[in-house]
Amino acid sequence: MNNNIIVTTISVADARGNIARIIDHTLLRADATLDDLEKLCREAREYSFAAVCVNPGNVAYCVEHLAGSGIPVATVVGFPLGANTISTKEIETEFAVDDGALEIDMVLNIGMLKSGNDNYVREDIQAVVEAARSHLVKVIIETALLTETEKIRACELAKLSGANFVKTSTGFSKAGATAEDVALMRRIVGDDLGVKASGGIRSFEEAIKMVEAGANRIGTSSGVQIVRRAEEKLKQ
Repeated sequence: MNNNIIVTTISVADARGNIARIIDHTLLRADATLDDLEKLCREAREYSFAAVCVNPGNVAYCVEHLAGSGIPVATVVGFPLGANTISTKEIETEFAVDDGALEIDMVLNIGMLKSGNDNYVREDIQAVVEAARSHLVKVIIETALLTETEKIRACELAKLSGANFVKTSTGFSKAGATAEDVALMRRIVGDDLGVKASGGIRSFEEAIKMVEAGANRIGTSSGVQIVRRAEEKLKQ
C-alpha cells in the first residue's frame, strides 16, 4: 500500500454525527455542465465532504474551484468498464494527477479477473498505483458482476497491488452496493485497506447500513440529501 496514506476509520456513532466527512460528493454524468460542477464544489465546501469525485476532464476545473478548501478532487480511471489497456489507465492516471487529482478510483479489468488471469489484474492495479505518485488509489471491483469467490480474489489482488481502498461499484452496472458485499470486502482486507461503498446509496439510512457493514467511505450523488437527513435526525 502507498505507505504515506493514512486510511481514516470511522465509528457508526461518528458517522451518524458527521456523515459528510466520509462522503465522496460525486458527479459522473456524461451531461454534467460547468454550472453543475460549480454547484458540486460549492456544496462540497458548504458541507465539508471528504472529496468530490468527477470525470477526468473535469478535474482541473474542480481543483480550481476547491482551492484553499482542503477538499481533494477524486477522479475515475478505466471508467466505467475497466477494459482499457494497462498503458491507457497508466497515462490517464498521470494526466489526472498532473491536473491536481489527489484520489484515483480505478476500475479493475473485470474480464481478466473472471478469466482467472490474476497476474494481469495485479499488473493493471500496480500500474495505476505507481502512476498515482503516492496519492490514494481505490479499486472498483464491480461486485454486481462477480461471484463471491471472485470478489474475494479481487480484494486480495487490490491489497497485494498496493491500493488503499476497495470499492464496490461504478454505479453504472446492473446493481450497486450492498451491505453484504461491504461486509465481505471488509473481512478480506481487514484494517489494512479502506472500503468504499458506492452505487445506489441515496439515503442516510442506506449510508449508515454501509458503515455498520464496514465501509469508511461512501460514494454518492445524493450527499446533500443524506447530510440534511442526518441533521434532521440529530434534532429529533
